[in-house]
Amino acid sequence: MNVNPYIKPRFNTTTAVMADVILALLPLVAVAYIAYGLQALLVIGTAVGTALVTDFVFSAVYVKKTTAVLDGSAVITGLLLAFTLSPATPWYVVAFGAFAAILFGKLLWGGLGKNRFNPALMGREFMAAFFPVMSSAAIWVTKSFINVKEIGFLGTNSYLATYTSGLLYKTTGALGEYSVAAIALGGLYLLIRRRISWHIPFALLAVFSTGFWLVNDGDDLKYSAAGVLLGALFMATDMPSSPNSPNGKLYYGGMIGLSAFAFILAGVRFEYMSFSILLLNGFTPKINEVFMPRAWGHKHDFKALAEKVFLLTLSIAGGVLALLSLHYYGLTSYVVYLYIVYIIFKFNFSFSDKISNPI
Repeated sequence: MNVNPYIKPRFNTTTAVMADVILALLPLVAVAYIAYGLQALLVIGTAVGTALVTDFVFSAVYVKKTTAVLDGSAVITGLLLAFTLSPATPWYVVAFGAFAAILFGKLLWGGLGKNRFNPALMGREFMAAFFPVMSSAAIWVTKSFINVKEIGFLGTNSYLATYTSGLLYKTTGALGEYSVAAIALGGLYLLIRRRISWHIPFALLAVFSTGFWLVNDGDDLKYSAAGVLLGALFMATDMPSSPNSPNGKLYYGGMIGLSAFAFILAGVRFEYMSFSILLLNGFTPKINEVFMPRAWGHKHDFKALAEKVFLLTLSIAGGVLALLSLHYYGLTSYVVYLYIVYIIFKFNFSFSDKISNPI
């Protein structure tokens, strides 16, 4: 007799999980609106709207299914993409990024749950490859767009007040980086709801922070604490592109933190988190293999595990060095071009039969 538990939990459906993530991201939308008003909503609305339309149209074309857009994943992709952008990003560049994120980051992999790389960050790299404006410092000059410059939560006459106000509200950086408190609140909600686990954010932030603690001139290095936190809580934890086991998640998060720190040390200004997360996304299958949980009744071969971890770490270090070399010579866009050829080829020959069976 078959006694498998076929009862499906009502609050653990894909739509319920996506709804929780959207809810966790809404405070960031609110803070972005306070900071840049309608300009922020234009970027966010363009990203989300294009993602929804792309998901609807291409899902209908490939799988003859028009309801896939209702799962909420396209909304999350659009929001996360917008949160990596300057409020001064042209609308057509935003639309292109959202289109690429859905088509090349999700659908051509086979649909929801099949993607190897984080779709939002993939869209961000497509924008950088095809639009030179994305690498221009001028796009981050946004003072003329500011709606509310600052909010004095505890006054302005003490170090504590200034520091606290900076955590709650600051108008520099990308659209998702204006409030460390709002990002942390959203991440805490996802942890309480068990939509993400603590392993990846903890390891990422611990290793990243340790790197700056060990470097004496860490104060001179340019990075966004809010951007790192956003990546740790909402992007590195993307379920399809991150490892499955607790130990694998700890290693994965730690290597993202270490890679991001290395990129910052080498002078990567805006894409250190994007490069790090996408690089480790590519190693996720190997991490799953190395950190496969021990089968019941079998002992761990720690010597063999240590050798595998060492070789894996060397491979990741090689990937970091390769990306740094490409970035130094301005060749990272060619990685995107090769990726386009690869994903189209793979879709035609091996992914197309999976797209009708999303996870």
